[in-house]
Amino acid sequence: MKLLVIGGGGREHALAWKLAQSSRVIKVFVAPGNAGTALEHGLENLPLTAIPDLVEFAKKENIALTVVGPEAPLAEGVADAFHAADLKIFAPTRQAAQLEISKDFSKAFMRRHNIPTAAHATFSDASEAHQYLDRKEAPIVIKADGLAAGKGVIVAMTSTEAHAAVDAMLVNKNMGEAGIKIVIEDFLQGEEVSFIVMVDGHQVLPLATSQDYKRLRDGDQGPNTGGMGAFSPTPFISPERHGKIMREIIHPAVNGMLHEGARYTGFLYAGLMITPDDEIKVLEFNCRLGDPETQTIMMRLKSDLFTLIEQALNGSLDNAETEWDRRVALGVVIAAHGYPETPRKNDIIQGLSNLTTHQLASDEFHVFHSGTTLGGENGDEVLTAGGRVLCVTTLGDNIKMAQRNAYQIAEQIYFDGRQMRHDIGYRGMTYTGNRAGSL
Repeated sequence: MKLLVIGGGGREHALAWKLAQSSRVIKVFVAPGNAGTALEHGLENLPLTAIPDLVEFAKKENIALTVVGPEAPLAEGVADAFHAADLKIFAPTRQAAQLEISKDFSKAFMRRHNIPTAAHATFSDASEAHQYLDRKEAPIVIKADGLAAGKGVIVAMTSTEAHAAVDAMLVNKNMGEAGIKIVIEDFLQGEEVSFIVMVDGHQVLPLATSQDYKRLRDGDQGPNTGGMGAFSPTPFISPERHGKIMREIIHPAVNGMLHEGARYTGFLYAGLMITPDDEIKVLEFNCRLGDPETQTIMMRLKSDLFTLIEQALNGSLDNAETEWDRRVALGVVIAAHGYPETPRKNDIIQGLSNLTTHQLASDEFHVFHSGTTLGGENGDEVLTAGGRVLCVTTLGDNIKMAQRNAYQIAEQIYFDGRQMRHDIGYRGMTYTGNRAGSL
């Protein structure tokens, strides 16, 4: 069978790489893909992004199944278009994707269905937002209502920063249409974790737990990013917490969407905060897999991903079983010069073709590409083409060993101005509570 993965980042590289391992799959097209998917065995890049073109290609090539990676096509209604053409696609409709498309919708939805989240208020008028801030204490969080490519959340540590964020979005329109409405919510302290599931409209299949690192620099310093690294599983989700998340957050969300006439099918991501008093609250819902969490999850998944998605589309996730590598997977993101504000492009990436891995077998590591392209005189040089460039992902018997393996490889890859953290996984290594289960 031939499959299609929509997107061009590290998440999509990992998804396509995993799907291509199925004995039933002969080729995975990636639209538009990157240098990594262009060079990966079993994958082929497809220079298409417009939804009508993707639908036409899927019909012409008899694509058995399409999987959507990023949020933008979901907001544009890609699932609706494929359904209208009687094509199989694993992604929520635009109506269901409102859980991510609009922060205001998501907050109101959680309130309607008693899903725990931070106290919040929504504003489109700057003066009203400033008056609200005058009654609150910092730190506080300002969020653009719409999709802002990972740049729509400001964690204001002072009142001055909070007021400036309001003006930036509502007065100066720095976020464009995404920021014409904002959500202001209480700052939550604790441990942030990622909880991702597959949904068939009714049943839910949890994937491996994970934890990412959003700040640019070591020690969780610097600006927020799309994610500078991740590891799986996270010890912060014990079996007891896992059960609580399913009961109080995931099932109410899926049932709530069904109740409101927006049957949810696809990946569902819950960004969670575990507070010091052991409350678990939702920071955000995403209607897709996380990046770079996907890279670590796919490294550990031993089951056939294609079969799992088939079961989801057939409404039989209650019969699905997943097998996981019991080792830890850890991914280190290497980012471009100037990321996240002004990432530079077209720097030559060196070291990818002659990596020394010492004790690691070929199936114990993978370098997933995000912002890369092929260029140079002969078109065979790998160049930077985005903010997050690569994610070096490895397995290890524990977090420390996986971390050592990842940095052993990452340090061999170089391009001018590269940025990476050197402490991915540190929070998991210092945790002293109950360890997580096999997920």
